[in-house]
Amino acid sequence: MSGESLNGYYFEELSVGQSAVFGKTVTEADIAAFAGVSGDTNPVHLNEEWAKNTMFKGRIAHGMLSAAFISTVFGTKLPGPGCIYVSQMLKFKAPVKIGDTVMARVEITALTPEKKFATFKTTCTVGEKIVLDGEATLMIPSKG
Repeated sequence: MSGESLNGYYFEELSVGQSAVFGKTVTEADIAAFAGVSGDTNPVHLNEEWAKNTMFKGRIAHGMLSAAFISTVFGTKLPGPGCIYVSQMLKFKAPVKIGDTVMARVEITALTPEKKFATFKTTCTVGEKIVLDGEATLMIPSKG
């Protein structure tokens, strides 16, 4: 396989308004694995007895798990392999529970040719509800 086949979009191929999505149903295994990898063992994620006494009335997924789905879109779809994260702003708006299907969506809102940066609106939804809202900047490989 040639190196070129591993690349996503080049900066010159991007335009404002382009978007892509990734969806995943959050499982018990996802939460356990994320806790193990991240070290975040907050009982609101892992202990139902403890979590049912919180404002959420039960366990919730890590907010950063949903944020990781945004990274999935960037690294695999738009702009795809070769892009580099520069920044990400996140606002966590609602909890994600086991069994919820999270849809991560990115949309190009601005392009900065002199830096080869693309700015994206980033959102995660469960059904019609926005659970995560944000903005990201990525550096995109150039053809030249």
